[in-house]
Amino acid sequence: MRLSVYFTWGCSIVLAAGYNAFGKGAEPAGKKQYQVQHGPCSYTFLLPEADSCRPPYVPNAVQRDAPLDYDDSVQRLQLLENIMENNTQWLLKVLNQTTRLELQLLEHSLSTNKLERQISVQTNEITKLQEKNSFLEKRVLEMEDKHTLQLKSIKDEKDQLQVLVARQNSIIEELEKQLVTATVNNSVLQKQQHDLMETVHNLLTMISTPNSKNNFIAKEEQISFKDCAEAFKSGLTTSGIYTLTFPNTAQEKKAYCDMESNGGGWTVLQRREDGSVDFHRTWKEYKIGFGDPAGEYWLGNEFVSQLTNQKRYVLKIILKDWEGNEAYTLYDQFYLASEEQKYRIHLKGLTGTAGKISSISQPGNDFSTKDADNDKCICKCSQMLTGGWWFDACGPSNLNGMYYPLRQNNNKFNGIKWYYWKGSGYSLKATTMMIRPADF
Repeated sequence: MRLSVYFTWGCSIVLAAGYNAFGKGAEPAGKKQYQVQHGPCSYTFLLPEADSCRPPYVPNAVQRDAPLDYDDSVQRLQLLENIMENNTQWLLKVLNQTTRLELQLLEHSLSTNKLERQISVQTNEITKLQEKNSFLEKRVLEMEDKHTLQLKSIKDEKDQLQVLVARQNSIIEELEKQLVTATVNNSVLQKQQHDLMETVHNLLTMISTPNSKNNFIAKEEQISFKDCAEAFKSGLTTSGIYTLTFPNTAQEKKAYCDMESNGGGWTVLQRREDGSVDFHRTWKEYKIGFGDPAGEYWLGNEFVSQLTNQKRYVLKIILKDWEGNEAYTLYDQFYLASEEQKYRIHLKGLTGTAGKISSISQPGNDFSTKDADNDKCICKCSQMLTGGWWFDACGPSNLNGMYYPLRQNNNKFNGIKWYYWKGSGYSLKATTMMIRPADF
């Protein structure tokens, strides 16, 4: 007997068993079907009827007469049982294999579902990213449009500012021309005023008659002195204008002598009191001197240089502010170098009430004017601050700066300043610089 197995997809399986004796490819005529349900699959077994597997009944007599046929039937039955046992084992293997296939198919189905879910999630994420990217692209376009408008607005403002700057430059140029014209006119007026005052002073001097030694003012026609200290020692103790001579020459120089302050004998080098004289002068003018000795004036660098190189002199500077205060600075040693050395100032021994630190920078600096830049700044201090001075790098003092009246004298960088008394922005009311021999 053999067992035939028939597989059909969809888990419907047919198994058939029969005797081999029926011939190759032949099945017994009478078969009984057995159907087994296992999970989603059903199994159908086709087996021969039980009677066909037993030997035919014969009377006892027949059996005794034919023992060989019975034994043969027993053997054939035993063989059939063995075959059935083998087929049963094989069928169990088939069932196990089928179960594994079902499990694999289920796992594959689960994996497919999981993969589909992952693909769905990734598709959703891609969709969200695409939406976000579209939003960002829209924002970028909006920002580009906004920046384009801003750039256009800035360009328009720049063009307007350039036009405004061009107009202002034209106005400044016109004002500079007017300022130059006014400066020239002012210089002419100052010169005319100086000449007029000089004439009046000469007339008054000529008609005056000295009534005492203390009221005497030296005349050009009369005696001259080396300095005011020499005039004081000669008995002339009244402050006023005296005629001095250059050392070792007959060249004369008019100067104001202070015969009253601290024992007298002071030769005044510089005086500022009312702004009547323009101190923004050239190198040559500062060299020979300018102004009126009776009012505002500069004695002259050349005369002072030659005088202070003959012997030791002291320098006293008197300062007055607009609030009625007065201070002074005294240097125990003072002299000016020659013109070849740019009239460099040399000072030692500071005392006084106008600051514990010298407002004239030390060591000594060269003299600078608007047409001779000898300072230590890359700029031109004389042109920035006006006047001629020992500027250093536009340092802490300039007694020859612009004269500013009351209530206009604050925050003036180019005014008459003495830093260590009133600071850098305060323009003073009056100043006096005067010298006297140290052994006076």
